[in-house]
Amino acid sequence: MGAPLDIASAEQISAEYTSTASIFAIHADDKVSIKVTFLSPLTPSDLKRQSLVFSYMKVEVASIDGSDHEVQLYTDISAEWVSGNRNSKAEWSYGTAPDGISYHKVWKQEQLVFHEYEDRGEWGNIYYATDSGHGYTYQSGADRDVRGNFTSSGKLSNSKDTNFRAINDRWPVFAFAIDLGSVDSEATSNLFSIGLCQDPAIQFLGKDGLRNVPSLWKDYFKDDVSVLSFFHKDYSESSQLSAELDAKIAEDSTNAGGDNYALMTTLAARQAFGATQLVGTKDKHYMFLKEISSNGNTQTVDVIYPASPIFLYTNPELLKLMLDPHFENQENGHYPHLSAIHDLGSNYPNATGHTDGKDEEMPVEECGNHMFMVLAYVQYTGNTDYIKDHYPILKQWVEFLVQFSLIPAEQWSTDDFAGKLTNQTNLALKGVLGIEAMSRMSEIIGETDDAQSYTEIAHDYITKWQEYGMNMADDPKHSMLQYNNPASHGLLYNLYNDRLLGLNIVPQEIYDIQSDFYPTVREMYGVPLDTRHDYTKTDWEIFCAAIASDSTKKMFIDDVASWINETPSNKPFSDLYGAAKGEQPTSGIDFKARPVVGGIFALLLLDSEGYTAPLKPARNGTRGGNDTGDGKTNDRKNGGVRLYRVTYRG
Repeated sequence: MGAPLDIASAEQISAEYTSTASIFAIHADDKVSIKVTFLSPLTPSDLKRQSLVFSYMKVEVASIDGSDHEVQLYTDISAEWVSGNRNSKAEWSYGTAPDGISYHKVWKQEQLVFHEYEDRGEWGNIYYATDSGHGYTYQSGADRDVRGNFTSSGKLSNSKDTNFRAINDRWPVFAFAIDLGSVDSEATSNLFSIGLCQDPAIQFLGKDGLRNVPSLWKDYFKDDVSVLSFFHKDYSESSQLSAELDAKIAEDSTNAGGDNYALMTTLAARQAFGATQLVGTKDKHYMFLKEISSNGNTQTVDVIYPASPIFLYTNPELLKLMLDPHFENQENGHYPHLSAIHDLGSNYPNATGHTDGKDEEMPVEECGNHMFMVLAYVQYTGNTDYIKDHYPILKQWVEFLVQFSLIPAEQWSTDDFAGKLTNQTNLALKGVLGIEAMSRMSEIIGETDDAQSYTEIAHDYITKWQEYGMNMADDPKHSMLQYNNPASHGLLYNLYNDRLLGLNIVPQEIYDIQSDFYPTVREMYGVPLDTRHDYTKTDWEIFCAAIASDSTKKMFIDDVASWINETPSNKPFSDLYGAAKGEQPTSGIDFKARPVVGGIFALLLLDSEGYTAPLKPARNGTRGGNDTGDGKTNDRKNGGVRLYRVTYRG
């Protein structure tokens, strides 16, 4: 795979994916087939395994022409894994573990803890491992020398290059060769593991001031090699757990929205989790999230929020682990404003907060997002103490919404790339629904006076909001992007929370109006985000689809699926693209690999034909839906793992 010099290319037959794996089928010289599976396990309820930043590569080889063949397998990684700066000097070593594992260890010679270069960490150790045994050889050295050695002899020299140097200085690589012997029609396989070990993982300004926080795996394993050994030997269990999650996501998604919807959720899962990192100890741990590609912020509230559906779906406790650092930072006086902070640090992995108050200004946005996420977490877990623990600051934030949300001043919403705007209809709706969400939280913990006050305000505001923000004169009727601007419109994605949380303060007429309107402004690949630009957002489209009529829901899903299949871009899954032509914007807003695609799971949190939500929201804060009474939800039968093939054009 790849494009090494002076080596004939094999023929790739197919490329498929599940939620946790990418599978490639290759034919070499029409004699043998090679199946390569890249597996990045997702274990949302098993934090020990989820804390490991490791992946597998399994290679299976079989004869396809009826004859037996002598086969040697080669693979390497380069020093490019340790830094985004190719002028950086790398160092490396070779070692073995007691349980028969051999590994290459590679690291940046000058470790820059808590620094990144072009989105890549500048500290930590990369490990590349396989089982050592009969037919196994290894080598490190210049790429041309090592690869040339294998192509000429079918094996490596078991030698180590000790000339540590810059990444781009004769490109050092770290290779394994496996002599598979005579291969017949029954597949012969070999397993490889690759991963990153960092300690410390993040710096965080919390209740104890600024401190370095370790990777969570440090609480389970004594050192890097112990982690590597556990992971490599855990393939059978990890692959089984991942296959079960693959099957659950595929089955639930197909039941909720059809094959096109399953194609989307399956593609989004690894990307959403890939932006997260579990840190701390078993007694006190957090999940931190990076705003990948858009600006690299740490723990951005309006990135956690659109990503939250996948975490509510797979394990709601993960959402709490992302909210906890925000509460700890702000409740301990590290932020000077009355509104909620936008992020906990301008550059991941530095959760150093904004003691000067100079974070990106999205006060209504972030206050509203907290209301939604805390209430959703409590509804899905029954942990009402979480409201009690943070009630004073939640009340502080909702009072801000009471004062400033109905008629929002000029500010950014989460779609900050589109520019600031006054009187944003969708942003105001977030604030109004946030006030009602706080009323429900007050009711849950017995703060009845607050509950009554906030619900009265929210109901009064929603009546005024309809007057200010809905264009009821034109045909078709629709919500306006901006108050009193009847020609404007946009995706009213914040309406989703009225349905998700069971608030039910928005009349059904509004849902119907929006469902009828979206098809009238539909482009080839979806509905534009708003009238200021042509582009759209995959996460917000699915938020809208989840609460739309059946036909409009299908329209949204089919259009996004068409874009996935037909986009000319070969970049990681983007949440922003041109609705008319499908192009991916590159001028200042080249969004790719962002965790917000977790929002595509929004449909799975609502009831749909043939599908039951994991836990239906309960107004009184108790566990609802299909709770069995023993603290567990009823498991549905896992179906077969669906594989999706995507053909990229252009």
